[in-house]
Amino acid sequence: MGSLIPGTLPHPLPVPRVRDLGIERPAVEPPASLAHLVATGPGDRAAHAMGKAYRDVVRALRGRPGRIPDLVARPTDEREVADLLDWAGERQVAVVPYGGGSSVSGGVEYRGDAHRAVLSLDLTAMGRVLEVDTAGRAARIQAGTLGPSLEDQLRPHGLTLRHFPQSFEFSTLGGWLATRAGGHYATGRTHIDDFVQSLRVVTPAGTSASWRLPASGAGPSPDRLFLGSEGALGVITEAWVRLQPRPSHKASASLAFTDFQAALDAVRALAQSDLSPANCRLLDAGEAALAGASHDGSAVLVLGFESADGPVDARLAQAVGLARSHGGRSGASGEAGGGATGGAGADAAVSAWRSAFLRMPYLRDGLARMGAVAETFETAATWDRIPGLIAAVRREVGEAALKGSGHPATVNCRLTHVYPDGAAPYFTVLAAGRPGDEVAFWDDLKAVASDVLHRHRATITHHHAVGRDHRPGYERQRPDPFALALRAAKDALDPRGILNPGVLIG
Repeated sequence: MGSLIPGTLPHPLPVPRVRDLGIERPAVEPPASLAHLVATGPGDRAAHAMGKAYRDVVRALRGRPGRIPDLVARPTDEREVADLLDWAGERQVAVVPYGGGSSVSGGVEYRGDAHRAVLSLDLTAMGRVLEVDTAGRAARIQAGTLGPSLEDQLRPHGLTLRHFPQSFEFSTLGGWLATRAGGHYATGRTHIDDFVQSLRVVTPAGTSASWRLPASGAGPSPDRLFLGSEGALGVITEAWVRLQPRPSHKASASLAFTDFQAALDAVRALAQSDLSPANCRLLDAGEAALAGASHDGSAVLVLGFESADGPVDARLAQAVGLARSHGGRSGASGEAGGGATGGAGADAAVSAWRSAFLRMPYLRDGLARMGAVAETFETAATWDRIPGLIAAVRREVGEAALKGSGHPATVNCRLTHVYPDGAAPYFTVLAAGRPGDEVAFWDDLKAVASDVLHRHRATITHHHAVGRDHRPGYERQRPDPFALALRAAKDALDPRGILNPGVLIG
């Protein structure tokens, strides 16, 4: 595996054992009334110390997990959440809300020493779909519901939330809401915000419950305060979310481009049409080769359509024709019936991309064991800035990687989401790390990337969370009056400062 990237280790790093981490006894004990909700075992605590970013994987391999929570609590209802927050506030215990633990921006870990102890508030015991309104196509769902369980509980009703981030299997509704997660619907509703009707949020100052409405113009939206707040303002316990019928018709196709700029033009034309493909993913030559979708140096555009109402072949054919008019060369395509995109009827490039997409997190972890940097960062920008942004990231991050490790790096790009006014380029960096100093090396590369994004007026994150790792770049994008309002909200809702301190607000 290491041969994929020059300069990696000859043998994989061993996976450390929990008993070798030197985990100390908890600094506090829960009260008897809450003890049945709380775990203090080293395994539970170590598993809640970090998320799933490259830097987290490397720190775990090196036996440097950072501050391990003293307690892990698993409440089963809203009252227990409130009781845990009350106790933590009285004892000056930091509380870090935890869903599936899939954060890639430091959102589930505590850094600092301002609190006597840390409690990880794991919500996965609150994992039920409580109510389904089939007429209004909506459901009330507990925040700890993991993606597969959520869809399993909706399936008998013929409905789906259709929110599929890459972490779908290991992330929760509450985590999606708290980080304003993006799914993988390329041109339609993709951010979780678009699906929210109302929220219930427990804060140290009380419970916020917004009304369930199809729309409202009654001043600032209370839900918007908590969407993306990353647990720093309150603990989201449940939400009413909008659903849609499960699609029964799917079709997909791929097109190859020798000219990447022509491919960008084709994608922009598709985004500005009314075709609304479910998948409109452009892989540059490096990304296409890595996925096995192209072997001749071509960029590849993967298109997919779906519908619950009827066949989508005509829309796919129209989209393929539009892409051909910009220089695309077609592959095979076909109606995939009830199967997933990339299944029966899909061409080889679509299938290769889908397989690579599902494998990539596992490949990333394997490469990390070989001492390699293999990580992705994402952004979004307007169409007029996209070509210059992509060129600058490839050049400057590549130069920084070569300077930092002494080995050439690969910086690939893909467009994952497209809008009429812009697109979301995602960049994957494959490079030899600095043995024993991998985290600092990756932080250096992210600092270079952040500077490029800021210079090109691109967002610091498109798909998920600001967390701690992205915070310096985020602060440069945050208007000062908004920062003041956010701080005031934090002080009012969490006067003792126990909720996820340091994330978003600090």
